[in-house]
Amino acid sequence: MNHLEFVQTVTVIVFILFAIAMVLIGISSFRKVKSIDSFLIGGRNIGGWLSAFAYGTSYFSAVIFVGYAGKHGWDVGIGAMWIGVGNAVLGCFLSWKLLAKRTRDMTHKLKAKTMPEFFGARYKSRNMKICSALIIFIFLVPYSSAVYKGLGYTFNTIFPSISVNFCMLAIAVLTAVYLILGGYVATAYTDFIQGLIMIAGIICMVIAIIRTDAVGGLTEGLARLAAIPDNGDGITGSQLTSLWGGDSWRFLCVNILLTSFGTWGLPQMVNKFYAVKDDKAIKQATIISTVFCLIIGVGAYATGAFSRLVLGNKLPEAGHDGVIPSMLMEALNGNTYTIIILAVIVILLFSASMSTLSAIVLSSSSAVSVDLLPEFRKSFGGKQQMSLTRALCLLFIALSFVFATMNISIIVNIMSFSWGVVAGCFIGPYVWGLFSERTTKAGAACGMLGGLLTVGIPTIIITASSGFPAAVAFAPEMGVVAMAVSIAIVPIVSKINNRWRIS
Repeated sequence: MNHLEFVQTVTVIVFILFAIAMVLIGISSFRKVKSIDSFLIGGRNIGGWLSAFAYGTSYFSAVIFVGYAGKHGWDVGIGAMWIGVGNAVLGCFLSWKLLAKRTRDMTHKLKAKTMPEFFGARYKSRNMKICSALIIFIFLVPYSSAVYKGLGYTFNTIFPSISVNFCMLAIAVLTAVYLILGGYVATAYTDFIQGLIMIAGIICMVIAIIRTDAVGGLTEGLARLAAIPDNGDGITGSQLTSLWGGDSWRFLCVNILLTSFGTWGLPQMVNKFYAVKDDKAIKQATIISTVFCLIIGVGAYATGAFSRLVLGNKLPEAGHDGVIPSMLMEALNGNTYTIIILAVIVILLFSASMSTLSAIVLSSSSAVSVDLLPEFRKSFGGKQQMSLTRALCLLFIALSFVFATMNISIIVNIMSFSWGVVAGCFIGPYVWGLFSERTTKAGAACGMLGGLLTVGIPTIIITASSGFPAAVAFAPEMGVVAMAVSIAIVPIVSKINNRWRIS
């Protein structure tokens, strides 16, 4: 048996064990799901550890390990680790510290299970509920197909004779089984196991890469990285070893803001605050999830930073998406120990994809079954609602698989803007709705519309003048500005609205 066959055998064995565990959790959770509340938010009875891991694993999909870590590590160097730090401090710690308790208390009081329900009850607005549900449906369903992308090149590198569609199908089927059976309860337990795998995998990956002959340890690795010459892409060792990102510091700031504060307005992330058990669990989850995000985020970008050394400063044929897979095969295809690590890392990527996919699908499904349909059929509820939610989970997982395999252009285009649009529309109405009683329906509606137009109008203008690819290139910047506009416009309009009503 050659090295590649051994890698394949170990990977298959580990995956089978992983799949059995996921299915068993789904079956055992089925008995605990007796209502739509328990299916969507675990009956608001999820403990600190499970809530923390559910938040962290939903935060990071396989895209961060393969796409972002590969591209930013290759182009920016060690400065890219600040994205991981920002995600942990701003997107995790600050989010839990400021928003979790208020969100749990207010959604419990308003009997809201979803973000559209929160908007509808908080602002007494049926239209806001419907519009927010449509935004979730339009932009999150395409986004769910993105979670498959991080696995493609890694899977093809290990199993070159098998279509990557098989890998994506395995993710879709496993996620569908435990999500449809156990809803959020099953997701919380599987996220915990997947989170442990992600931590073990990233620690092993960082240690294994740093100990390779090409890197030669942390200190030597930094010295070798600093000595790397320009290979034609305009990037030298001084850029790669700059602690603050060198010429890429503006790029880093935009990405830190988008990927950190963006979580404050994403329904699949905020949903974790609805479900947490009590104040003690919130305090516990705040620390645990921050540590988790710090390990995963910094570890992923640190690995990418040393990719040029392992790959001899030559970008793989697959481009930036091929950086991490090629580096792992180059560094870990040696002895039994490193091959087992490689198998664990592959399961890490599966885990990251499945946890994020389940969170997005649950939010998208509830947007239709809980937020949209009952507004047009008042008698719709109970077992009908539960059955439809499960059916929609299956449908949206199937659609995300189809979108990922067919690479439909309109879906890919929507996906490029999804994070910024959803966060930009929701962050202002959501945050101000928690902290200020004087926030009005008009202010919240203008904040939602302002976030949408901040992305929509520049996209149309840039597309008309320079083509759509140019607009896609500015998607992160537009997302950051959309969030800022949403946060700013809500209190301004609310204040004007309040004065008008008084006068």
